[in-house]
Amino acid sequence: MSYEEKGVWSFLAIAVIGYAVYLGIVLPRLAGAPIPDVDYVWPMVWTIGGAIVAGIVSRILIEIVAPSETYRADQRDREIERTGDRVGNSFVVIGALAALILAWFEVDWFWIANAIYLCFVISGILASLTKLAAYRTGGFQEW
Repeated sequence: MSYEEKGVWSFLAIAVIGYAVYLGIVLPRLAGAPIPDVDYVWPMVWTIGGAIVAGIVSRILIEIVAPSETYRADQRDREIERTGDRVGNSFVVIGALAALILAWFEVDWFWIANAIYLCFVISGILASLTKLAAYRTGGFQEW
């Protein structure tokens, strides 16, 4: 498994786990409080920050446990990266549009922030799944 593919697996796991932790913290708070009183900002900041730190630490640990032969991305890795990012970026745009529409209707900031965060997570997951599918199927066809 290449260095790049290991990173994709790591990113995918961290995205899913990080968002699950966020939901585990915030969802119980929704049960007993009105939306404007729900403290979601710091849990969101900490889970995003924690995901960044976890990503760095996981890459280091993965390379200690199973070192890669090379750390250079080849042409195939670059094409897979670009394609996965294009797929993922579509959900960043969808998140921005969702936030814009929610702002037009003056929906509470809680929903706007959570729509953006959810779309970032979906973006990361879809980009990762696209990249992993490309790695598993041999990449892209030569034209």
